[in-house]
Amino acid sequence: MRQVETLERVCSRLGYPNSIRVDQRPEFVSKDLDLWAYANSVTLDFSRPGKPTDNAFIEAFNGRLRAECLSANWFMSLPDAREKLECWRRDYNTVRSHSAIGIKPPASLINHAGVTSPPV
Repeated sequence: MRQVETLERVCSRLGYPNSIRVDQRPEFVSKDLDLWAYANSVTLDFSRPGKPTDNAFIEAFNGRLRAECLSANWFMSLPDAREKLECWRRDYNTVRSHSAIGIKPPASLINHAGVTSPPV
């Protein structure tokens, strides 16, 4: 399962979170993901079915991705789409400041001291 492989790759680099908020789509409601979460002491926090407002962050992110990248570019090929999306992702995560995390880029939150979740 791709989700488990991706999570394992990311978590082996950055550490395992205490919880992950997910919606009710089939890729998140699976035995493989549930087993991975259990084995790594990660709580899967499911939003209520049909309530996208339970996760306003991802809804806002999806809107930004659509407006700033998907609707703003012509993708001439799959490699072209990958390149443009990667450029946008890099800028979004390493350059652009986010008000929800103290006017810092998300990459500034990477903790190399072993703490796996940001302070509450």
